[in-house]
Amino acid sequence: MSYNSIMHPIPSAYKENIISLASNGYSTHHIATKLGISHPTVSRVLKTLLPNHQPPLAGRPSKLSATDQHAIIKQITTYQSANAVQATNHINSIISNPVSSNTVRRVLKKHSFKAVVKKKKPLLSARYRQKRLAFALKHREWTVEDWKRVIWSDETKINRFGSDGREYVWKKQGEGLI
Repeated sequence: MSYNSIMHPIPSAYKENIISLASNGYSTHHIATKLGISHPTVSRVLKTLLPNHQPPLAGRPSKLSATDQHAIIKQITTYQSANAVQATNHINSIISNPVSSNTVRRVLKKHSFKAVVKKKKPLLSARYRQKRLAFALKHREWTVEDWKRVIWSDETKINRFGSDGREYVWKKQGEGLI
């Protein structure tokens, strides 16, 4: 028996059935087909009579618990893992069901992390900085003619196999790079 609720009010028996089935965990689509009512009608009744009703979650349950997700985020934020692959290797050593690096990337994106290209910058340790300062102080009195006598060479690095490529780093949106 089908009941069309376009023009007519919904009888209280239908409302009670909708509430009963929803409280037992049935989805709105399942309730609609079981009672012969349209899906929007079931949704409207649940919204008016049970405003705090949470429908059952759809989709596959996550392989990673909240604790596992926190461990991934901690690996990235404390710089113990530089990228998602390293974080995946770490989390797979902890949990029994291994996950892919794409799963780890989705977790990071869910927690407002963003992968950005790491800026290439030279390693300037304290010793190198001191040497550069000493060179600048030693040659600060040089004229243009003195600098013209210097032979400048440009160093180029060439990879025969593969490339250094781009390195990515995960950061919270709005944070600067280190």
